[in-house]
Amino acid sequence: MHDIAAVSWGPDRIDLFWVDADRVLWHRAFAAGSWVAPESLGGVLASPPAVTAWAVDEMEVFAVFDDGTLRNRYWDGVSWHPWESLGGSLALGPAPAASSWGPDRLDVFAAGVDGTTWHRWWDGARWVDWERLGA
Repeated sequence: MHDIAAVSWGPDRIDLFWVDADRVLWHRAFAAGSWVAPESLGGVLASPPAVTAWAVDEMEVFAVFDDGTLRNRYWDGVSWHPWESLGGSLALGPAPAASSWGPDRLDVFAAGVDGTTWHRWWDGARWVDWERLGA
């Protein structure tokens, strides 16, 4: 997989995410005018990553894993939190898509094994169950 996901959570900041040949997620940031060294975020991904930022210095990255579940890791401004399963019965290969409309809202979309689009969102307090959006 050579797909790259990118996000910016503030001025002069870009964060890149990609999957290497071993299917491990990597992260690299452009900050203060230069690129910092890449860091491994682990995992064994079955899809390219998707990423969104919901506030200054806060972002979340998503990917499908071999068991067909969506997993996420998030940066809280201090550290990366471990991979968390968001469940699902998702197709291996296609990248999920992620967006945010504000500090307490994250949306993620993914292709299901049934050939339809599935949606899950963070409402500021919890991850709401998957909803089927259709084709």
